Amino acid sequence: MHGESPPAPPLPPATATAAPVGKLTDQFKRGLDAPICLTWELTYACNLQCVHCLSSSGRRDPRELTAAECMRVVDELQRMQVFYVNIGGGEPTVRPDFWDLLDYSVGHQVGVKFSTNGVRLDAAAARRLAGTDYVDVQISIDGATAEVNDAVRGAGSFATARRAMDNLAEAGFGPFKISVVITRHNVSQLDRLKEIADSYGAQLRITRLRPSGRGADSWDQLHPTAGQQRQLYDWLIQRPDVLTGDSFFHLSAFGAALPGLNLCGAGRVVCLIDPVGDVYACPFVLHDEFKAGNVRDAGGFTRVWRESELFAELRRPQSGGACASCDMFDACQGGCMAAKFFTGLPLDGPDPECVKGHGERALATVCLPDRPRAAPGHSRRPVFVQLGRTAARAS
Repeated sequence: MHGESPPAPPLPPATATAAPVGKLTDQFKRGLDAPICLTWELTYACNLQCVHCLSSSGRRDPRELTAAECMRVVDELQRMQVFYVNIGGGEPTVRPDFWDLLDYSVGHQVGVKFSTNGVRLDAAAARRLAGTDYVDVQISIDGATAEVNDAVRGAGSFATARRAMDNLAEAGFGPFKISVVITRHNVSQLDRLKEIADSYGAQLRITRLRPSGRGADSWDQLHPTAGQQRQLYDWLIQRPDVLTGDSFFHLSAFGAALPGLNLCGAGRVVCLIDPVGDVYACPFVLHDEFKAGNVRDAGGFTRVWRESELFAELRRPQSGGACASCDMFDACQGGCMAAKFFTGLPLDGPDPECVKGHGERALATVCLPDRPRAAPGHSRRPVFVQLGRTAARAS
């Protein structure tokens, strides 16, 4: 049904060697025959230049998958029983064949949940979506006011997103989602963001800022402070209806676990297909070290998911490394692989935002030039971060 998330797929057998059935999370760690959460970036083209864009989007890549190639991928996903995909970009709706691909996917029993800044969601598009089943829409803002949002996403972007929300509401679409990347400048606006969502009958979804793509250059200025991490945890514990996409499992080390799997699903239940068909372990590690293959290769996406050496390695039992002796390791599982990698920390080390302070101490030993860098990306022009005065007013 439109406006609602499609149901999760049935759990296929684990791809690893057969083992006794244990906890659900144990099965996920061994990997499944099909991803539960598949993100597909249709294009790098985007009308915005968000300073934290994980894919450094802006310009279209001339090598991006054609409509026919995309449809072949959808056919594969249908055979694999992948029940829905998270479509993003770039801005997916600026791709001329976006609506054709959406209709094709839905028509082949692969539901679509797409993220948009709202630029193409006029009244007609909203009515079209309201009449389409198996589609969920997620509109992105990064502040409850234009001042805070536009400092990150660009001038006029807040007004554009609000118009799109108005159009969906007026069309009777149903409970769409409002997606927010949490930064140190919008933590103080959490209640107001929830009020915006409630005013539309929408669902608030907040996600973690990762130092990926352009986020690598803005992470030091944008990521929440230690005190704000605690504030965010307390706020989430009291609001289990707020979605997080399992972004904040590192915060579970504060005490009670947040709702979700509380583990890194990269290459196990999660992966990403980028606009040119490359498959990565998760949406936040667009780096050659975490590239598993390409959907254009022999065997397509199915072979990459089930047979790639990278994914096989990620599905093997992992040691806790430096975190194994910590009494909270079972709660946080060592944190986010992408956050560690792009801040120069070892993958078996602490999360850079470890609530026990281990990550902060580890970061002090990392030289900035030694941090891994992603490919140049598709930015249209240099993106400068000037947030100091905005932060002072927003906090």
